[in-house]
Amino acid sequence: MKRLDNCPAPAKLNLFLHVTGRRVDDYHLLQTAFQLIDRCDYLDVEVREDGQICRSNEIDGVPADSDLIVRAARLLQNHTGCPLGANLTLRKNLPMGGGLGGGSSDAATTLLALNHLWETGLQREELMRLALQLGADVPFFLFGENAFAEGVGEELQALTTPEVWFVVLEPGVQVPTPAIFSAKELTRDTKPVRIADFSSDAKHDWKNDLQTVACALFPQVDAAIQWLSQYGDAKMTGSGACVFCAFAEESAAEQVLQQVPDRWVSWKAKALSRHPMAKKLGSKNIWLEASLTLK
Repeated sequence: MKRLDNCPAPAKLNLFLHVTGRRVDDYHLLQTAFQLIDRCDYLDVEVREDGQICRSNEIDGVPADSDLIVRAARLLQNHTGCPLGANLTLRKNLPMGGGLGGGSSDAATTLLALNHLWETGLQREELMRLALQLGADVPFFLFGENAFAEGVGEELQALTTPEVWFVVLEPGVQVPTPAIFSAKELTRDTKPVRIADFSSDAKHDWKNDLQTVACALFPQVDAAIQWLSQYGDAKMTGSGACVFCAFAEESAAEQVLQQVPDRWVSWKAKALSRHPMAKKLGSKNIWLEASLTLK
């Protein structure tokens, strides 16, 4: 039976995140820089002949039917009319509610693996349009490289970022995204920037507009940021809760890692320029150089 094992689902960091407005449907307009890192969940995928989609292992707090990997597999199956099914085994390394995009990345890796194993033949743009039904961050992980994102996160332009190392702290709380975006204190009028501004202006205050709200609601996030800030420009990723700081050398990141108090889970990760599944699948036609707006 055809299968792919150890399929990586990498985390992302938001190098900045600005809320620039709000649409009439209450979706927030964002600008952000998505950075892939080499900290991953891992997925094993085995093809089934009976059309059933089954998650093979238990994940605390995530029923199989609501798991994004199961939903992604069923979405691809229904969209393509594929008669095949799959056994899915997910090994979680990324914390839930951490702002690292773990669930979205898991879903994207599921789509990539099954599109390959089922031979459904969808190209990147169609996979990304399909993935938008699963969540605003899922298309980014199918984009295949770091990106400057706008809209609700669906307008993506390829972005070149420095080769750095990150120290990441897990503050020990799950931050519910709706609570952050619905907060009255959230500012929604940050002046829009251009991709060229981010690529060239290292001195600008590239902040996360969600961070102030998250710190007020979750003091654990604030404490982690305050501690890590003594070593550099520490900030929260996504809507939280994880915080990070960049270092030019792995040795510098390792030195900071050795100082992290025991109350936090901490780790280091390397910046990636490409999604690791690109190498695993060898599917150059999946990842084409482009700027995409999904509709």
